Amino acid sequence: MSNKATNSAIRFQNIGIVGKPQNPQAAETIQTLHDHLLTLGCKLWVQQSLADDIQSTDATFLPRQELGKQVDLIVVVGGDGSMLNAGRTQIQHQVPMVGINRGHLGFLTDVRPTEVVERINEVLQGQYTEERRFILNAEVIRDGNVIGDSAAVNEVVIHPGEISKMLEFELFIDDQFVYSQRSDGLIISTPTGSTAYALSGGGPIISPKVDAMVLVPMFPHTLSSRPIVIDANSVVELVIAQDSRHSPMVSCDGQENMNLAPSDRIRINKHPLPMRILHPSNHDYYEVLRTKLGWGSKL
Repeated sequence: MSNKATNSAIRFQNIGIVGKPQNPQAAETIQTLHDHLLTLGCKLWVQQSLADDIQSTDATFLPRQELGKQVDLIVVVGGDGSMLNAGRTQIQHQVPMVGINRGHLGFLTDVRPTEVVERINEVLQGQYTEERRFILNAEVIRDGNVIGDSAAVNEVVIHPGEISKMLEFELFIDDQFVYSQRSDGLIISTPTGSTAYALSGGGPIISPKVDAMVLVPMFPHTLSSRPIVIDANSVVELVIAQDSRHSPMVSCDGQENMNLAPSDRIRINKHPLPMRILHPSNHDYYEVLRTKLGWGSKL
């Protein structure tokens, strides 16, 4: 495919660039992307914290939270963590995102750095597949009042907050009591997160097309506790034991944390807005799994 795209054929004219600051590899890719998009006549808005990483006199630098108000496409350069952060911070703006992998596994950032120009041209010309993946919303309720909330693209994790300590809680799904448990915590994961922390905890891999959540116990003090797959429209609630002696926490994507107290209630449900991801037209979910997880190829 040609490395040139005419301005008249470009579907997205206002483009935001976000990425991992102070990362030489990411900075190199961001500079290449920046220069190429300017030659196409695109208007660029770049994450403020990247100002020292690239050379630019034509882009506008803004805090990441402000980018979604100005652009109609966001390009994320980094690893899955960068994509998770962008997904949460931009969810209210409903701007589609495409990821360029400068991290490790790259389940969400599926464009290789060597293909940046070619794949971005395809996306700009409308040659892409769009996925709308649901994310979670977590609320901490104390004495009947919501004292904190956060979105989560991958998972919500309730944990003791201390190493080698156990957490005791009760689990309810759609107001029905499921069990009480003593464990290292509980992972509530989306299909997107099923290849992340939940997978390490023994949970199943769930196709992004499946409208489901998975609940994965973390080292439960019982042999019979197993992961549970439930309807994504369910409301999950956990109640921290009244006599909890530790400082439990709820963590969203391992990036946003909220402190918990005895008798706190944590409510997790589907966020009303999806995360919009654009994949190059050659994207193959199962090829990604084969490559990233080292599965055997076809005989």
